[in-house]
Amino acid sequence: MSPSANPPVCKILNYSKYKFDTIKKEKELKKNQKIIELKEIQLSMTISEHDISYRVTSAIKFLQDGNKVKVVLRMKGRQQAYLKNCIAVVKDFVSRLADYGTTEKEPEVAGRNIMVVVSPKKQ
Repeated sequence: MSPSANPPVCKILNYSKYKFDTIKKEKELKKNQKIIELKEIQLSMTISEHDISYRVTSAIKFLQDGNKVKVVLRMKGRQQAYLKNCIAVVKDFVSRLADYGTTEKEPEVAGRNIMVVVSPKKQ
């Protein structure tokens, strides 16, 4: 208990009971943890206004539940030539989520995809 005392003080206990109690405490800590999931929302360059608003409402629901949202825009064929327009669609989508979440970094281009991760705001 206190090794600095003279003479040192120690406590004798049942090791199996001590081990059982530590495992029980660890389980209790794991039960109280909030697991953050990464939800994905897919967009396209030619998405209509109604589809965007529907996806925004689902993304808001995910953010309010405490999950991160990964927004992915997949470019097909000639859409790769209009990269600025695709990035504008993603930035518009993210700007609609500004009240509920913040972007971790700017939209990044990875092959045919443009990705950005939105994390929920702290309350």
